[in-house]
Amino acid sequence: MKAKNCLIFGGSGQIGSFLIRKLTKNNIKVTVVTRNIHQKGLKIKTQGNAGFIDIKEAKIFEENKIEKLFSEADYCINLIGILYENKRNTFKSIHTIFPTLLAKLCKKYNLKHFVHISALGINDAVDSQYAISKLEGENNILTNFSRTTILRPSVVFSNSDNFSTQFMTLLRRLPVFPLYYSGKTKFMPLHATDLSNIIYHILSNKIETQVIECVGPEILTFKEILQILLNLINKKRLLIPMPLSLAKISAKFFQLLPKPLLTEDQLRLLKYDNVTSGKYKTNSDIGVPSKLFFKNEVKKYSFMWRDGGEFSTEKYMSENLKEEN
Repeated sequence: MKAKNCLIFGGSGQIGSFLIRKLTKNNIKVTVVTRNIHQKGLKIKTQGNAGFIDIKEAKIFEENKIEKLFSEADYCINLIGILYENKRNTFKSIHTIFPTLLAKLCKKYNLKHFVHISALGINDAVDSQYAISKLEGENNILTNFSRTTILRPSVVFSNSDNFSTQFMTLLRRLPVFPLYYSGKTKFMPLHATDLSNIIYHILSNKIETQVIECVGPEILTFKEILQILLNLINKKRLLIPMPLSLAKISAKFFQLLPKPLLTEDQLRLLKYDNVTSGKYKTNSDIGVPSKLFFKNEVKKYSFMWRDGGEFSTEKYMSENLKEEN
């Protein structure tokens, strides 16, 4: 039987590396589209079984190049998203216009399934341009291609994320850390491995649910997440609630950086809990409950932010104790 071919956009990112391994391990060929094959190609090639990965170079709005790839695809997965805007990429272009293009091409070439990664909580965040663009993109996709499943994950984490790793870096360096909205915003952190399992389950079982909320196995507040990270890197820091007026001023400053630590739009998003709404099916409802807990997984790579690095792990600590005894 001919191996199915899955066309992936955004395959060089955090989720992509886990997903490529999952798909190729299960004999699904992947065609990964990247805008810079020389920069990303080697990394992508090492993510899955040899012979099951094809890499194509194209910018996301080079429609002629992209369209040719759809003629040989069975599935399409869109992992592309941004957390802040710049001169080259806007929320509207990345979250609304581009996914709409993909949905139209899926319909034109009669693909079996389109899986699109959106975000949890976007219905409530009516004052966030990020959320508005995501929601518009979802609506356009479903209008253009019915065989679509939209996944709305909570914050996704792994050893290559921009969430746990960035916070551990900041907590290691800063003596005081601000708590926006008193640190009460709730999240259900989802490991990239669990999200990859969800995507594979949807493709292999032909799940037709159009919107699925994807969450981890626990609810943690922002403050609890920071406390877990501090404990894992053996640091003590002051976690101080920041007044909203001061938070807005800091966001105005931080968003001027090349890679903003915080933007005004992200600050608005933090007002809203990032948990299941009860309005849609969840990954547990479709038979793929999350298994990986935040603390247990981050512990596996948190040693890189501890004093002593690798030599602060339990393995070396126990060896040292034996030598001393």
